[in-house]
Amino acid sequence: MPKASEIKKNAAIDYNGKTYIVRDIERSVPQGRAGGSLYRLRMYDVVTSSKIDETFKDSDMLNLADLIRRPVMFSYIDGDEYVFMDKEDYTPYNLNKESIADEILFINEATDGIQVIIVNDVPVALSLPTSVELDVMETDPSIKGGSATSRTKPALLSTGVTVQVPEHISTGDKIKVNVEECKFMSRADTK
Repeated sequence: MPKASEIKKNAAIDYNGKTYIVRDIERSVPQGRAGGSLYRLRMYDVVTSSKIDETFKDSDMLNLADLIRRPVMFSYIDGDEYVFMDKEDYTPYNLNKESIADEILFINEATDGIQVIIVNDVPVALSLPTSVELDVMETDPSIKGGSATSRTKPALLSTGVTVQVPEHISTGDKIKVNVEECKFMSRADTK
């Protein structure tokens, strides 16, 4: 049983007799308290998709739920459902657009390393790799001599997400983006 401070995003926990997926974690350190931090977890019920926010002390023990992670690739969109295909046995997994809204911003046909999280035989969430490669669709013209450490500018990427990039990046470049922080990491290795 991990402590609340050890819980990561997309973890599945059993709480009050229900299974929840952790979607967001906020850490706070209240002033005047001797001791630890508080962790506010935004969680979604895997059965009803209802949302709850709960606050735990960093030392509170939480039960992890039994979950299965399967490697998948993005297949197609069917209305509000995103369909992912299991890479090993070709089982299709449907996930509602609302339940994976944050992850959609980093998924395209070429995204590798995606895993579907299955709890009680129901696909409930996606786990993405730490970084993905996306194409720059639109940004201000690159500035000759702009170094990687100089000022930044916004760039619209192929999935619709906007990130800040160095001035030397131009439209059409492929870049590596940190999924967790939604930040530019580097140019993608072109082969």
